[in-house]
Amino acid sequence: MSGRARLTLAAWGATLMGAGALLPLVKPATWIFTAAFVLALVSGVGALARRAPLARPLTLLAQVAVALVALTVIFAREQAILWFLPGPQAFAHAADLFGAGAEDVGRYAIPAPDTEGIRLMLVGGVVAIGLIVDTLAVSFRKAAPAGLPLLALYSVAAGLSGGGAGWLWFLLAASGYLLLLLAEGRDRLSQWGRVFGGAQRSGRPGTPVGSGGPTFAPARTGRRIGAVAMGVALVVPLALPGFTGGLLGGGADEGTGGTGKGGTISAVNPLVSLQDNLRQQEDREVLRYRTNARDTSGLYLRLVALDQFDGTSWKSSVRPIEDVPRQLPWPQGLSQDVQIDEVTSNFVASDGYEQKWLPMPYPAGRVDIDGRWRYEPAGRMLVGDDKQTTRGARYQVSSLDVRPTSDQLAASGPAPEKLRREYTKVPASLPDDVRATALRITQGARSDYEQAVKLQNWFARDGGFRYDVEVESGTGVQAISRFLKDKQGFCVHFSFSMAAMARSLGIPARVAVGFMPGTTQTDGSVSVGIRDAHAWPELYFEGAGWTRFEPTPSRGSTPAYTRDNTPSGTATGPAQPQQSASAQPSAAPSASESCTPQMRRLGDCGPDAAVAGAETGGSGPDPLTVVLLTLGALVVLALPFLPLLWRTRVRARRLGSDGARGPRETAARTLTVWREINDTAWDYGVEPDESLSPRKAAARIVRLGELRGEAADAVHRVARAVEEVLYAPHPRPAAGLADEAARVRTGFHASADRRTRLRATLAPRSAARLRWAASARWSETSTNWSLRRRALLTRATTRLRRTTPNTG
Repeated sequence: MSGRARLTLAAWGATLMGAGALLPLVKPATWIFTAAFVLALVSGVGALARRAPLARPLTLLAQVAVALVALTVIFAREQAILWFLPGPQAFAHAADLFGAGAEDVGRYAIPAPDTEGIRLMLVGGVVAIGLIVDTLAVSFRKAAPAGLPLLALYSVAAGLSGGGAGWLWFLLAASGYLLLLLAEGRDRLSQWGRVFGGAQRSGRPGTPVGSGGPTFAPARTGRRIGAVAMGVALVVPLALPGFTGGLLGGGADEGTGGTGKGGTISAVNPLVSLQDNLRQQEDREVLRYRTNARDTSGLYLRLVALDQFDGTSWKSSVRPIEDVPRQLPWPQGLSQDVQIDEVTSNFVASDGYEQKWLPMPYPAGRVDIDGRWRYEPAGRMLVGDDKQTTRGARYQVSSLDVRPTSDQLAASGPAPEKLRREYTKVPASLPDDVRATALRITQGARSDYEQAVKLQNWFARDGGFRYDVEVESGTGVQAISRFLKDKQGFCVHFSFSMAAMARSLGIPARVAVGFMPGTTQTDGSVSVGIRDAHAWPELYFEGAGWTRFEPTPSRGSTPAYTRDNTPSGTATGPAQPQQSASAQPSAAPSASESCTPQMRRLGDCGPDAAVAGAETGGSGPDPLTVVLLTLGALVVLALPFLPLLWRTRVRARRLGSDGARGPRETAARTLTVWREINDTAWDYGVEPDESLSPRKAAARIVRLGELRGEAADAVHRVARAVEEVLYAPHPRPAAGLADEAARVRTGFHASADRRTRLRATLAPRSAARLRWAASARWSETSTNWSLRRRALLTRATTRLRRTTPNTG
């Protein structure tokens, strides 16, 4: 194999090994096969262009053109010219896919579903990095700078996975880069002359160098340096102070997807689609329920609690999840002195509503639902596991209607220190005017409760705020500051701002996302529409637990415990599950004729294929994908056994038939058995020496292999038969040669230790002949092609000279 071909293959492998760090980010990871195929096309075109040869810019241009055509065929075939040429429509479609992919990246937690947009971003990014690596390492022969794009590829994966892509992926990426450097080093050394390697050292047939000859010391030293460097990178961080285990360690927040006990939450953030839901022209029904509560105005259906504010956004902390208990624990901080009634509600979710979080009243005490649902204790939330969603779900929730009085909330004691530390964190980037405004509004308040009520009333009534769903969404500190200045926004701005201001005052706060109670129908059921989506703050008061507040004007209902008069309502007896048709959604969800890709991803046009993971290309259990993955796994598993399989086949072919009759066949068979004995000795550590006569070679094999008895005699008998074949005018046929070879192999096996036996069986040294044969065949093919190309060029030049008139 030529130096450039070796470099091309090394660049292709290094890029894919670096891209391995992206595999845990998306499930399933079938996109890597698409990237490998497109990158192979690009690398192949580059190899052909350099062999032509073309100028470096033209080579790069040809590779870019092939990459664009391949990506067009895969992702924009319908919009392409003649189904493969990229045109304006294809580029516009690709831009839409990139935009959708960017939204999906922000929408989904790791591992994200394999949507078409994410797939295009991954494949396109890996191909772009591979093109840069190929250009630097192969076209310009600068393998060292090619590590920069490889480092960028690994860094993206490390950043998205929360600070580390795992030591295995680091090891894989680093190994790919080292292989690229070694390939370039070997190519540079080969330009000085013939490189003597392990083949000559092992007595490769046809070479004059015997045992102990020159070796490829620079390559061997480079491999050792690379192995030591990777070991240092993996091990040294373990011993340094301030490093939590280095690449081998795992932080407390590791894990973003779990099945079974001890997993962690990995679900879609419902905030991403909240504003779009509120802007829907048609208030599509998402679920319907029946309840025994007399007053449903406070029956908010909670999806998720966002308890982490980093200055950029509010999000849910990564926490352990567990199996749903039969009876949920008693709510944290809730005292028996507070008036509590049990409410039972029966829910039926629409077939068009798919969400990983289960909407239910807070705090739930018992949930009866079928499917793969998990429980997160800190937020008292249920999250779907392994593609489980709310689509068509029927479930019953027994919840507590907690009705504290204003006096009880005003007299509440301090929150536990651990809870207070976690839920009063504000980022250092929080503008000073946020806390200053909170202090000004709550001036004169005598308790945390009075401060919370003043904040709520200022947002909802006294501050001059206006509800406007068209205001640009934002959840960071700058968005809060802008909202306090412009005084217009929707529920996200009100809830986030009040929670941030409450935290700045030392009141534990978080943001809940879900639905308002919905609208009561004539049949007694309650219908919840997509435009009932809502966000509200929850503040913690010892004795009442997490308590809802409503700062958004003209939305929802103001909690009774924040008003002067506290109405008293009681719940009726427990409701019975209703399976009648009246409990079904009143109308099946219908997709609008102008359904946009954004609405389709949100589930507003039918099943959300991105979340369900069943309809998008590459993310479902496609039979072809399963077959390809199975074949790929079998190939990977078979790779370590290829030397064993090849050696077994060669031995069987050499010793199989003993029916040779002609002199020529007898001579060929004798030499074949002699080669088998030499290869057997090589497998057990006795390297062949082609410069010795058969008799001296037999004595050397017996001496170095420490053979005794029948095995030693068998070697000498076969050696004498070889001498007769080589030197006798009329050699006599020797019988039982296959048995002699078997005796020699048995002798080597008996005299060797366990490690040598395993090496001889699983990784026989004589398998190097396979590499020699492939290299010789490649060299022969390359030479023949060069001669043929030269002859064609000579012939074309001669013909051109004959046809060109002589103007001299």
